[in-house]
Amino acid sequence: MANPNVLVTGASGHLGYALMLDLQNHGFRPIGLDIIKSENTELVGNIADRAFVANTFATYPSLRFVLHTATLHKPHVGSHTKEAFIETNIKGTLVLLEEASRTNHIEGFIYTSTTSTFGAALAPAPGQPAAWIDELVTPIPKNIYGTTKIAAEDMCYLIHAETKMPVLVLKTSRFFPEQDDNETSRNAFDDDNLKVCELMYRRVDVADVVGAHVCAMRRAKAIGWGKYIISAPPPFQRDQATLDGLNSHAADVIDRVRPQQYKDLVSRGWRIPERLDRVYDSSKAIRDLQWSPEYTFERAVEHVAENKEWRSALSIQVGKRGYHATPTGIYTS
Repeated sequence: MANPNVLVTGASGHLGYALMLDLQNHGFRPIGLDIIKSENTELVGNIADRAFVANTFATYPSLRFVLHTATLHKPHVGSHTKEAFIETNIKGTLVLLEEASRTNHIEGFIYTSTTSTFGAALAPAPGQPAAWIDELVTPIPKNIYGTTKIAAEDMCYLIHAETKMPVLVLKTSRFFPEQDDNETSRNAFDDDNLKVCELMYRRVDVADVVGAHVCAMRRAKAIGWGKYIISAPPPFQRDQATLDGLNSHAADVIDRVRPQQYKDLVSRGWRIPERLDRVYDSSKAIRDLQWSPEYTFERAVEHVAENKEWRSALSIQVGKRGYHATPTGIYTS
């Protein structure tokens, strides 16, 4: 890529691959970096290697944005040490932030984080109100993945405060195409049934995640610093009756707030969840980033009812990228 203006880390992974495929459609010129080779990765190296990262910025002075998606994920918790998570997720992020800020021409550093950082805050007991998750909720990490992602978010703020480089954190909900890692959920729902229902409260299409990154780049300079939940907009209001109902008799709430969608799913023989333990609120991202998610729950149900594909074309094109060279189990292959 001649004179690239966007550095995409993790370009061989799921989101990075999608960004590399689609950014040019939005007027950007991306160049991909990853520790693993792929057709979209021109720069092969470790983000924790300062000399490699510094040389990347020196070689491509045309870079104006960094989309930092490279990470060790939750599926790596069982296969990688805590030291490896710290090396990649914390040290690698710090190296990228510092070297990017030293160029003095980065207009936006976008860090891809995760709603998994909220951890135990996502798990109210049955009978308690469902958790309404916005950017003000205090994370309670459950594993080294969540712990290192929170630390990296804090590192993002520190470097922004010290250098004034615009830095935005996007906390994405689940968008992986693999089967759910929870055996109970896998056994209770057909995969499409489960994923379409998740769009109500904990899922987003990868095309909308790419769109959020595009919006973040365009808005970074004006905003300066911010954290944003990136998830399909929920159909629910934040009121006590709704939250009480979602965590005990969610199907009744869904029937009340989206009767047509409820009818369409039931008439197809699909199951309606009886319990939703959390709702991700993405309204701040929609407002501040001027993000317009397209692949909503309502759209998905409409397409299902018409026997159309409910996922984006980009999601299908990207497919399953995997997490390990050798399969290790559900959604970790």
